[in-house]
Amino acid sequence: MKGYSFNYDTEKHAVARGSGLNISPKHAIEVCNAIKGWNIERAKSYLERVVLQKQAVPFKKFNGKVGHRKGDGFGPGRYPKKAAAAILKTIESAESNAENLGKDVELLWIRHIAASRGAVTMSRFARAYGRTTAKRRESVNLEIILEERE
Repeated sequence: MKGYSFNYDTEKHAVARGSGLNISPKHAIEVCNAIKGWNIERAKSYLERVVLQKQAVPFKKFNGKVGHRKGDGFGPGRYPKKAAAAILKTIESAESNAENLGKDVELLWIRHIAASRGAVTMSRFARAYGRTTAKRRESVNLEIILEERE
């Protein structure tokens, strides 16, 4: 369909999209890579634990100067609370879309999830002696496609 990086079938899939989310693109990409292909209930409980800082997200792509976390064989990771909360909200939206289409919520899994960099807006923040400095505010475009397992 138009606007998505994955060609989906409206009969088989349920979709949701978040545009211009005010979260870090790097954190969003790492969270999406962590939960890709998971059952919907497993992904929701995982993201809730990340928001509560009970479980870390492994950073595999953007892991420069990122410390290791607790766990057997766990490498670099962080607790991206803001990104996890936004992705959890979008997953719940996709889940309710699937429920409206008559899909069984127990059998849903994440067929496709992707985060890409959105629009960048410029802002300013105050400095000493009446000066200001420009600041870039990044955003994320998020797309989630759920499918029902047979």
